[in-house]
Amino acid sequence: MPAIRYPENPLITPQDVPPSHPNMKVIGAFNAGVARFRSETILVLRVAEQAVSDDETVGVPIYNTERQVVEVHRVKRSDPRFDFSDPRAVRRKDTLEPVWLTSMSHLRLARSRDGRHFTVDERPFLAPQTPYEAFGVEDPRVAEIDGAFYITYTAVSGYGIAVGLAVTRDFRDVRRLGLILPPENKDVVLFPERIGGRYYLLHRPAPKSMGDLDIWIASSLDLETWGRHQLLIGRRPGMWDGARVGGGAVPIRTDKGWLVLYHGADERNQYAMGACLLDLEDPSHVLARSQEPILKPETPYELNGFFGGVVFSCGAWVEGDVVHLYYGVSDEAMAGADLSLKELVDLAISEETMV
Repeated sequence: MPAIRYPENPLITPQDVPPSHPNMKVIGAFNAGVARFRSETILVLRVAEQAVSDDETVGVPIYNTERQVVEVHRVKRSDPRFDFSDPRAVRRKDTLEPVWLTSMSHLRLARSRDGRHFTVDERPFLAPQTPYEAFGVEDPRVAEIDGAFYITYTAVSGYGIAVGLAVTRDFRDVRRLGLILPPENKDVVLFPERIGGRYYLLHRPAPKSMGDLDIWIASSLDLETWGRHQLLIGRRPGMWDGARVGGGAVPIRTDKGWLVLYHGADERNQYAMGACLLDLEDPSHVLARSQEPILKPETPYELNGFFGGVVFSCGAWVEGDVVHLYYGVSDEAMAGADLSLKELVDLAISEETMV
């Protein structure tokens, strides 16, 4: 099924975003949540900023919650305890576990009347503020529920990777509602309406001892306390989503079921997008799942960048039969593509494969 990429791609690059601090530089504007508000397409961008480094050290930005400022710590490249091969993190050589991130992310708004040309706000919309966000806030998803826009995001700190929730009604004022899932978890996507009186979300736990990086589903009566957790979609070894899977765009209601656009990565760490269909009344029941990706890295801006070989969507909106999909490329910039809603549903059904 062809995805029609926008000729304007990439739509937003780091050069389009002013830094939030004078001693930082923007290295990524990507993985945006998507909303439609007052005839505008709004992207809630993840903006990654990096401290200016030198040949001898790597700068590590950390938000000091007591002083309420971003501080840059320096790690010597010659320190034998650490591995610097991954540009995204400083890792311990003995475990290869990340110790610090080399960048700090916040959320920034970009607005467009035509969905192709965006104006990026000068200042952050949601920036690190709590001890659980000391390393940054990342990868938002936006679900409109009962006239309010709920933003789930990844909160990163030395305590681990947790999930925060915030809400806005006008994309000017935003209010934090706190952490809704503890570490280690991410890729949380809210369904845009109650189902049987309950709210639902997709999430991706990251087990440390046993288990895989799979998509789980949970429900809640109040958007704060989540339970009834169960496995929904597992990785498929040897396929395009063989190493890990995670929620992408907010689920789309269709007459055949909830259409979920999700991301997967293979053993080479190449990310692509796929589709599955969930039961309308019981979204814990998977009806169908595409065997082939609906979008995979093919263009130069998808194959090359800060971390190449990545297409990663956090949001889309639907206009008739057209799914306007916005996605991050190479952990660096934003791109867009149009897909047919009917073809997406038909693809999932025709290539039916269960969990």
